[in-house]
Amino acid sequence: MSTFKSILFNHQIWILIFVCQLFIFIPLAHSQPWQQNNLIFNPSGIPSLSFSQPRFADLDADNDYDFILGNISENPLYFVNTGLVTNPVFQAGMDIFQPVSSLDAEMGVFVDLDQDGDRDFICGGYTGLNYYENMGDSTQVLLLKIDHFFQGLITGSYPVPTLADLDLDGDMDLLTGLSEDGRLKYFENVGTPDSAAYLESDARIWYDVGLYAYPYFSDLDNDGDFDLLVGKDVTGFNFYRNIGDSLQWQWQPDYSVFSGIAQSSYWNSPCLVDLNGDGKKDLVYGTAAGPINYYRNTGSALSPVWTAQNQPFGGVIDVGGASSPCLIDFDGDGDLDLLSGTQLGYVKYFENIGNATGPAWMEKSSYFSSIDHSIYAAVSAGDVNGDLLPDVITGDLNGGLFFHKNTGTGFTYLSSVFSGVDLGDFSAPVLVDMDGDADLDIVAGNEDGQLFYFENSGSPDSASWSEISGYFGAIDVGSNCVPAAGDIDYDGDIDIITGNLFREVTCFKNEDGSWIEDTLTVSGISGGQNTAPALGDLDGDGDPDLTLGNYDGTFDYFQNDHPPVSIPSEKSMIPRTPQLFQNYPNPFNPTTNIKFELPKTTEVILEIYNILGENIVTLVSDRLKAGTYIYQWTASNVASGVYLVRIQAEDFIQTRKMVVMR
Repeated sequence: MSTFKSILFNHQIWILIFVCQLFIFIPLAHSQPWQQNNLIFNPSGIPSLSFSQPRFADLDADNDYDFILGNISENPLYFVNTGLVTNPVFQAGMDIFQPVSSLDAEMGVFVDLDQDGDRDFICGGYTGLNYYENMGDSTQVLLLKIDHFFQGLITGSYPVPTLADLDLDGDMDLLTGLSEDGRLKYFENVGTPDSAAYLESDARIWYDVGLYAYPYFSDLDNDGDFDLLVGKDVTGFNFYRNIGDSLQWQWQPDYSVFSGIAQSSYWNSPCLVDLNGDGKKDLVYGTAAGPINYYRNTGSALSPVWTAQNQPFGGVIDVGGASSPCLIDFDGDGDLDLLSGTQLGYVKYFENIGNATGPAWMEKSSYFSSIDHSIYAAVSAGDVNGDLLPDVITGDLNGGLFFHKNTGTGFTYLSSVFSGVDLGDFSAPVLVDMDGDADLDIVAGNEDGQLFYFENSGSPDSASWSEISGYFGAIDVGSNCVPAAGDIDYDGDIDIITGNLFREVTCFKNEDGSWIEDTLTVSGISGGQNTAPALGDLDGDGDPDLTLGNYDGTFDYFQNDHPPVSIPSEKSMIPRTPQLFQNYPNPFNPTTNIKFELPKTTEVILEIYNILGENIVTLVSDRLKAGTYIYQWTASNVASGVYLVRIQAEDFIQTRKMVVMR
């Protein structure tokens, strides 16, 4: 593996991702039936994988292009085109790469190397250049490695192959990009159409593009010969037009053809393919960050005009590395937006331009441009000073906590708020009302797998945090503890879900101040490396869904398919005394749940008041049987601030504070 990519790979073993979570959501009394549905963060279904390398071939003989996605994380992935020649739709296909060693293939191309009517797989990986013959047919791929086929060729690790019949003699010639030095190395096929052979003694060096050459042969201008497009480790592409004839190629550099494209991404690996059936080659390329980019040629073959397309690859949310999700209604429009820390220390903001039941994301990170930390930023948000603007608390590689006041136009860093706080390394804070006093406390994790608690002894309008040592006892999740908070077991107090370095998701229940690990709630759920959890109701069905960040910078979504709690909901267990529980979530926007218990049949009045003592709404005025009840209040039409929920059951009266936060 190359030096730089080796460093990145090795860093994946220990780097921490952070997470934050502001709101508490409706908990459930038993394990949640989670259903993974990543389309909410990636509508195309095409994953964003580090050092992505897209290639295309018709592998099922239906006359359209199927999709092969090479990457640094795992074996290449295969997506079958279930759409039309003019409108491709890619869905995960059979695991045709199961026989392929991950050491052999970071990427590869399909060509009929032995002229038997089906496409074989020529790939490059850690072990160098490799050949997997297709033992199936033109409609079904069955790969078998042919050992030592490229023996004697000096291509190093992670070569990038492209093949074409350059000299029109009926066999496939080979060009490889060399990862370590960026040279293009050409091998003419000295065998026959059905028995290819390549010799190191015949090799020729064509160009040196710097580092990590990613070549691709294609007849872009439709003049009957092959042109050459090359990606590299830096931005942009090199394009060499073939101005020779059918028997002798002659390359003429023409970098203007792709001018202005791929200027903000690196390790761009391109290919040219007619994806919309108009007879012109379109541009598809992968990047180090992972997202697949697609530009349609809306000009002509000779004078292409590149127009960016969102489909069939677009829409994936990828922050570039070390995603750490925080779900909060940042813009106050009644749905959850997405904040995330990043590997480079920035905060990314994705506004939900959909709605509370169907999110759609648009990046608007410029508002957070003043926030720039060491590296591996974690972010949490909430209004902690009563100005109705969500402030931001972050952690980072150095282990501190950092307060950024929301000014209405951006953020101002106030260094005095957490002066002297040091959690070790990789601090990951989350704002949550742990003690039910209607202000925001802080739970934080660190590299050593520990949890910390900072109680807010101030008020909703003026926060003042101090650490409570030993609050979480001896909890240790192994390494890189990342917390999320919520009332998971539906008992009126706050439980904790954590992620860690090793893809593990763990739930700790709060049992009267003691922390008990619960294996059922998150059974079967695992994330990516450096899992970072957040809870939030993204489908609007009234229960908490689970979002996981990871080292790659993307997000996994686990939809909670448990039916929402009925309103009211009566349990069979009869309490001994009346009780009004703290509402959850709290703070909330716009809906919260109010739970109370009755020991006998009685007249009940449940009301909401503002801090002036004015009645806002009466939720219950009825005679109710003994049992446990849950009512929802949706505060869409009231201002942010503190409200009171009051219950009267005969001579029993109890009041609790609630906070509406926009």
